[in-house]
Amino acid sequence: MRLEAGKKAPEFRGMDQDNVEVSSVDFAGRKLLMYFYPKAFTPGCTTEACDFRDRYQTFFAAGYAIVGVSPDEPAELARFHDEYELPFSLISDPDHSIAEAFGAWGMKKNYGREYEGLIRSTIAIDEDDIVTAAWYNVKATGHVERIERSVAN
Repeated sequence: MRLEAGKKAPEFRGMDQDNVEVSSVDFAGRKLLMYFYPKAFTPGCTTEACDFRDRYQTFFAAGYAIVGVSPDEPAELARFHDEYELPFSLISDPDHSIAEAFGAWGMKKNYGREYEGLIRSTIAIDEDDIVTAAWYNVKATGHVERIERSVAN
């Protein structure tokens, strides 16, 4: 089920790239951008991560923390995080429970084939854990710039 603005954000818990548990409690009282991506080191996911990295200071100045979520294991996330010098945490979601809770897991279609998978999405959450915006089925290129215009004012 997709999230909508005005709804309470689900709680989440997962292991980050350093094998440290990260949860929604860690962001209490802060604004948060959670972005969901299918797989580290793929072209689109690398583009998106680097776009968030390159605009990190703008989001930070607007009061946002950023967290990336994918099905990748922590060791793979650590390689991705280090290789691209990402200034934010990446959370491993191998059972896709976080993605499901945020509406970022579901049916996809690729070259006429339907299958379940991670839906590239970004959720903006305010200091009171309320969803302020949710973008689903986004393209990796240009998406972060649109978010920046929308939330980092």
